[in-house]
Amino acid sequence: MNAPQVPAWAASTYDFASWTDATNLIGGTWQLPLESHGSLGVINPRHGKAIAQVHMAGAADVDAAVKAAKAAQPAWADLPIRERAAVFYKLRELMERDVERLSWLVSHENGKTYAEAKAEVLKSIECVEFGCSLPNLAAGSELQVSRGVTCRLEYAPVGVVAGVSPFNFPLMVPLWMLPQAIVGGNAFILKPSEQTPLSMIALGELFREAGLPDGIFNVVQGGREAVEALCDHPGIGAFGFVGSTRVAKLVYGRSAMAGKRSLCLGGAKNHLIVVPDADLEVAAGNIVASFTGCAGQRCMAAANLLAVGDVEHILDEIKKRAAALTLGEDLGAINSAESITRIRGYIDGAVSDGATLAVDGRGSKVNDSGYWLGPTIIDGVTKEQVAAREEIFGPVLSIIRVKDLSEALAIENGNPYGNASAVYTTSGEVARKVMGNAEAGMCGVNVGVPVPREPFGFGGWNDSKFGAGNITGWDGFRFWTRVRKVTTKWALQADQNWMN
Repeated sequence: MNAPQVPAWAASTYDFASWTDATNLIGGTWQLPLESHGSLGVINPRHGKAIAQVHMAGAADVDAAVKAAKAAQPAWADLPIRERAAVFYKLRELMERDVERLSWLVSHENGKTYAEAKAEVLKSIECVEFGCSLPNLAAGSELQVSRGVTCRLEYAPVGVVAGVSPFNFPLMVPLWMLPQAIVGGNAFILKPSEQTPLSMIALGELFREAGLPDGIFNVVQGGREAVEALCDHPGIGAFGFVGSTRVAKLVYGRSAMAGKRSLCLGGAKNHLIVVPDADLEVAAGNIVASFTGCAGQRCMAAANLLAVGDVEHILDEIKKRAAALTLGEDLGAINSAESITRIRGYIDGAVSDGATLAVDGRGSKVNDSGYWLGPTIIDGVTKEQVAAREEIFGPVLSIIRVKDLSEALAIENGNPYGNASAVYTTSGEVARKVMGNAEAGMCGVNVGVPVPREPFGFGGWNDSKFGAGNITGWDGFRFWTRVRKVTTKWALQADQNWMN
């Protein structure tokens, strides 16, 4: 068992605690950048002060990570897939042992409530479990295609691959990519968000303890310089990204121009449709959870609620439940002061445009040092207003009132994003119409956060995704591997066809 290189995270309450600085993991060793771009504070949003420093790296560090990965990858790829997957069985065991520790770490660096952070850790373990299953799924097919001639498929690794993950799910999103890529025989370089780099320190230590060879998982800290270096480096064969649409589009173009296969997930403006026959209890509770969960800082959060016809009783219950949430217990902190300013700007703008604040969370706080904003519901929003069109990424729900289902679908389909959509109804006919016509890659019936669970893949449509396929599930494994087609002929045949 490898001895730990950094001290274990020990805090188990919301009380402020500091931890080790975030450095690069290259070839199995945590190290300061070769090319320093300064350092930033890793802010605990609940307290508004730094729990660590992240040392920002650049192109020289990306190159060092590629060299370490390239040196380690051939021996890793030579192992049978079951031996590669065995590391993830051990990782799963270690993560279950450390659920509490990992949950508190995510809470402190991200601002989530403990319950939300624990849910992220448990979902991360589920992603690891899918990696454990890959030896049973990745068997290539074989078929006799002609007399004495067979064709078979093999899944070969790309080699050295890379990914960039966002601040809002610092443990889970990297584990959308890592199991499929590493079990597939690749060596991986991850650049976590500079706002939440600490979960990857914990994961790096767990990988070492699980027996993953040095150089197979590498971490490069940093910002734009590191991302651009990953896009440009000729030694990286595949690139995954999760973040905003603006950046996703830029890095997709840049990495694709460098010859990489690329899959980049962007932002969202998710529309939920509620119709008069919806179940009051199901709809109200689920819609509130959708727009307030993780303080609305998730690409699957409800953004616009399309209220079809007379649903006033449901809207009243949504407003009542949202207003009753306890900030700091039911709802976590916003990630930064800059985000607070941005979100408040959208709320203020909607009011200026004539909308009504049914629930106003702008003055809500738990303490004077953290970044807080309570649940906010804006009623009477029109589809033309900025609050209805742009991603707010906070606990804000805009209600748009429409006369019928066709108008609701027209608004949903008219937005440039295509991440998620949902309908609340007890009618199978209504559900089928919405599910068959919504311009979104992930849809729900009476489910406001319709995240597909493994083996189904995560990924939206339109401006919510650049590249083909999904980032999780079986699509993810296929993205991080190359299909080799092998045609074999041994026996001579008496007759002739085009293959002999």
